[in-house]
Amino acid sequence: MRRLFRLVLWLASALVIIGGVAAAFNWERLVRLNNVNTLFDEGRIVSNFSSMKDLFFWKEVKRSGDVVPWVADPASLPATYTFDGAERQVSAFLEKTATTSLVVIRDGKLVHEEYRLGTKPEDRRISWSMAKSFLSAMFGAEVVNGNISLADPVDKYAPALKGTVYEGVTVRNVLNMASGVKFNEDYLDFWSDINKMGRVLALEGSMDEFAAGLEAREREQGQLRQYTSIDTHVLGMVLRGVTGKDLPQLMEERLWSKLGVETDAYYLTDGFGVAFALAGINATTRDYAKFGQMMLDLGRYNGQQIVPLAWAIDAVKATAPKASDPLDPFGYGYQWWVPLNPDDEFYAIGIYGQFIYVNRPARIVVVKTSADRNFRNDNANGSKIEEETLQMFRGIASGLTNWKQSGPN
Repeated sequence: MRRLFRLVLWLASALVIIGGVAAAFNWERLVRLNNVNTLFDEGRIVSNFSSMKDLFFWKEVKRSGDVVPWVADPASLPATYTFDGAERQVSAFLEKTATTSLVVIRDGKLVHEEYRLGTKPEDRRISWSMAKSFLSAMFGAEVVNGNISLADPVDKYAPALKGTVYEGVTVRNVLNMASGVKFNEDYLDFWSDINKMGRVLALEGSMDEFAAGLEAREREQGQLRQYTSIDTHVLGMVLRGVTGKDLPQLMEERLWSKLGVETDAYYLTDGFGVAFALAGINATTRDYAKFGQMMLDLGRYNGQQIVPLAWAIDAVKATAPKASDPLDPFGYGYQWWVPLNPDDEFYAIGIYGQFIYVNRPARIVVVKTSADRNFRNDNANGSKIEEETLQMFRGIASGLTNWKQSGPN
């Protein structure tokens, strides 16, 4: 009887321990799910955007080599810019769009730097979709070296995509966001594909499985461009398949060890350690500017060709088909945005107001990070915040070019 009692007690204890472990495991998942659901809440969004590693899985991207510090060459930014026929205040726009940092580079020198809303220079800020342009930079060497053909289907390099809606879709069309795959990118729709994807990250799911599990097509590939974030994850699968390396490792080898950056970066990952290719880089604003400067100089930085010259030129041309949205005011290249009628200018854009703007003729790079919860709101005339931001950047570039030519007053 005593032995039976001890056995029952042991079993009860074991069940309690197992239950406790299971509860703790599920509790962690619930916490991460809550992090997704409250990520953009007013009062939390600013701090969240500077502390993503406290909320999700991540992998370090280590810097190496000598730091190449920015040389300061202070200049006054223009106070105004012109948009929709009216003169507007730069300071008012920065405030309206909940800007957290602004760094301006001219001729490779730091002319302006500011941090807002309690953020600090050392904060590693979430890139959101600016990460797409980083992936493009890492992708280029494989294309130029002949390891990837833009005409090949993505499933040639990522066999997990065979039998899925991505089978037969060319690398070029995926780079151009013209895959034709149906993907709901509405951040305000709880059941949209982009928000389902966020919950996959929180609940330790697989991004590869999520991409392979998409079932519908919007149209045939190559007909129209429609912004489809999961296309970038597919490109990450291709790159991993060709190189045998994950994106944090590739970013270390191809960018962070060569740009003279000041700080380690990190990638958010899914539950299997696979990098969140389409939006998951976290770095300081100064180091984002290093990346922009490298692209301004045709893939070259600190005396070294980091991105192949041909790719640094081709990736930022508006080669994509016209947009499915007839009101879309921009063109698109290989994971880079290109203004209509550009003067050799291009930019990386992330939701909630993240930008790396590059103007080669003016030799200007502007990095703007934000926590703008109204980033989707149209202006009174129906234009989008991105259009006004572009004009603000152009105003800064023009003003600094004139300042350089004439000197300070």
